[in-house]
Amino acid sequence: MSGMRTMDGNEAAAYISYAFTEVAAIYPITPSSPMAEQVDVWSAKGRLNLFGQPVRLVEMQSEHGAAGAMHGSLEAGALATSYTASQGLLLMIPAMYRMAGQLLPAVLHVSARTVGTHAFSIFGDHSDVMSCRQTGFAMLSTGSVQEVMDLTAVAHLAAIEGRVPFLHFFDGFRTSHELQKVEVMPYDALDRLLDRESLLRFRKNSLNPERPVQRSTVQNPDVFFQAREACNAYYDRLPAIVEGYMARISALTGRSYGLFNYFGSPKAGHVVVAMGSVSGALREYVEYENARGGNLGCLQAALYRPFSVPHFSAALPASVRCLTVLDRTKEPGAVGEPLYTDVCAALCEAKRGVDVLAGRYGLSSKDVTPAQIKAVFDNMKAESPKTHFTVGITDDVTHHSLPVGEALETGDSGIINCKFWGLGADGTVGANKNSIKILGDNTDMHVQAYFEYDTKKSGGITRSHLRFGRQPIRSAYLVYSADFVACHNPTYIGKYDIVSEIKQGGVFLLNCPWNREELEKALPAAVKRLIARKGVR
Repeated sequence: MSGMRTMDGNEAAAYISYAFTEVAAIYPITPSSPMAEQVDVWSAKGRLNLFGQPVRLVEMQSEHGAAGAMHGSLEAGALATSYTASQGLLLMIPAMYRMAGQLLPAVLHVSARTVGTHAFSIFGDHSDVMSCRQTGFAMLSTGSVQEVMDLTAVAHLAAIEGRVPFLHFFDGFRTSHELQKVEVMPYDALDRLLDRESLLRFRKNSLNPERPVQRSTVQNPDVFFQAREACNAYYDRLPAIVEGYMARISALTGRSYGLFNYFGSPKAGHVVVAMGSVSGALREYVEYENARGGNLGCLQAALYRPFSVPHFSAALPASVRCLTVLDRTKEPGAVGEPLYTDVCAALCEAKRGVDVLAGRYGLSSKDVTPAQIKAVFDNMKAESPKTHFTVGITDDVTHHSLPVGEALETGDSGIINCKFWGLGADGTVGANKNSIKILGDNTDMHVQAYFEYDTKKSGGITRSHLRFGRQPIRSAYLVYSADFVACHNPTYIGKYDIVSEIKQGGVFLLNCPWNREELEKALPAAVKRLIARKGVR
């Protein structure tokens, strides 16, 4: 498999991880389940990994059991992988400490998701992965389906050479379930990147009755501290290992990757730092503003653990006066959220005198729009900027939120935007997935599809957001200004504001059983006025 294909982030992660996996110990949890399902299907069909075998897949009775099975497989000298999110990831934490402590090349792929607090949510943010910062797992973040395709291999390759386990994460739903047209990495290219000597050392270190060793001891105060510090050298050299593999993948793909990726003006005074899918929207907004005389930048963190201060400092332009760090999680009671506190510490160590503001955004897949990003940059330029703010909500209780202005269109003007309203299980989502795959796989168009629905799924409201055009699509947010809108449930027309999101002169398709006279009576007056005013076809 190689060339260009339309797929979502889960499939991209599963495709790459399959190549490096000998044992996949799984337990399903939304939104990570499709990764394990794909691996299961490919294994059953006899697809071969880089070692000439199908993956051995075993479904356990809990995520804790899956992590235990991974640990056991690694101890026996087999490369082991799992896929999880949210509470499932938290159940793996005790075994993660053990795998990291024993320097085993485990890899976890996480479609990052909200952890249940005052309520449960199946949607995406970084609260689960941020709970794993102290486990000793390296943490690699990707922000788009193409990045998942390109950088998933880095987690496996660096784990094998560096002897540090990896947690590779991307935003649940926004990346895991978003369809994009991507360039697929061929397995023979991955095979050439694999460090066979390091792999052989790992296998020789496995538990085997022919070469008995003492392992997993209980230690007392006389030696534990000293032995715990012995892992430092592995973490100190890991950033260089990751950077080396990123450079080799950059050479293969022509797409540039680093531990921290800077976009924008080389003389920017104001920069936003973030991780994950928001990076695409940030980059789009920065390019939009800079083309109009702005002087902005954004910095995407890729390798979050170990956090490399020299690489972070080198990626920031010397001109930066003020940074805003956006975290997609909330840590109540802390001085600040995780990425913010790391950035502050890194700037202090690098002796960089930069003002730093903190913001929270996008919890539970709350959409992140260009107007919100503008509000973040505007806040940095304000006379008395807010810090520890929220953006994207109206906080009328503790009043931490930034005011957000009118909607902005910052995407490429040549991109066609479509929106489809449907009823859960009526076929709208499935049909749109098929449509975008046909368009992506059979034309030279770039495509994107994202599907918005609530936890009820069947019977709930669904909204399909489709984009296609000649240029790559970085708009990791919903469609608010559409060239084409379809409503597949006529009862919605009087309940929801559907027509206002159609562009001037756009097209509206209403799937209904009414004739022209019945339609005249059924359409609300406000809808008719909008259709007339916008010249909607």
